[in-house]
Amino acid sequence: MARTPEDSAMLRAAVELTRDLGTARAAIYWPDFLASAFAGYAGLAVAILADQRWAVVLGGVIAALALYRAVGFIHELTHIRKGALPGFRLAWNLMVGIPLLVPSFMYEGVHTQHHAKTRYGTADDPEYLPLALMKPWSLPLFIIAAMLAPLALIFRFAVLTPLSVIIPPLRRIVVERYSALSINPAYRRRAPEGDFARMWAWQEAGASLWAITLVASIFLLGWRPLLTGMVIFACVAVVNQLRTLVAHLWENEGEPMTVTGQFLDSVNVPPPAPLAALWAPVGLRYHALHHLLPSMPYHSLGETHRRLVAHLGDGSTYGKASYGGMAPLVAKIARSTMRAG
Repeated sequence: MARTPEDSAMLRAAVELTRDLGTARAAIYWPDFLASAFAGYAGLAVAILADQRWAVVLGGVIAALALYRAVGFIHELTHIRKGALPGFRLAWNLMVGIPLLVPSFMYEGVHTQHHAKTRYGTADDPEYLPLALMKPWSLPLFIIAAMLAPLALIFRFAVLTPLSVIIPPLRRIVVERYSALSINPAYRRRAPEGDFARMWAWQEAGASLWAITLVASIFLLGWRPLLTGMVIFACVAVVNQLRTLVAHLWENEGEPMTVTGQFLDSVNVPPPAPLAALWAPVGLRYHALHHLLPSMPYHSLGETHRRLVAHLGDGSTYGKASYGGMAPLVAKIARSTMRAG
């Protein structure tokens, strides 16, 4: 795929057919985000407070799905144009990013590197590993690692943040290695500058104070609230890791790729796949399309996909990036690892 020639007709159509769809609509973003966050916290409250097991499970499932959708808006924050949604970044961080210990500085400035034409699929891409070419045991390890995310994030903000303030060498390590939502262990992040550094500072301070509060809550409220929240967020992390696993084919060996090659190494799971809206919310089911048009708002991706299919046809290069669901994709990547192994 590294040497895949550009499909100029597809790239041109993606731009020309969608000029009227690129505006982020506040009337969609705000109600969707707020409803997801409120439903998630209501489910969490039920899971913590309920006595009946069925109510605990039901509350936990609602909390996991709704909070997963709310967290998914972090992806939109990295791409929406400056000034398009006033106050949305602040509200997202206060309501979701800091409470769930995934403030947006962990993703902003990182995810955009995944879209850089010269970085995608290379050793400098923070969000790429050639998983399809790795050993078979790499896939279960990839998923198991996500289960530890809640514990790792609490340790990162409750312990490493305060210590790094008084230990400069540790601060450098924390910034470089533990300040990005990335999957590439070789990725090293640069220290922030200017306005972004100030945004990073207040977000990290807020997350640190909240993480310390969560640990201290054990002595006042017991273990159940914190453990329940950690289990639910671990479920969110695992589903997201599975979604990440099938977002690409992971077949590049480190060479720079054409835009068309990047597109074909990425995945769309369009309708009628029945569950994709749950495991790939906020437009993430159109991940290959997102690599063609990174700034396209999530609510416009479905219409964008329909226009391109109608114009280019299912047998076109564009149609080759569409798949039927998560299970076939996991099986495809697992078969690749077996051959590699």
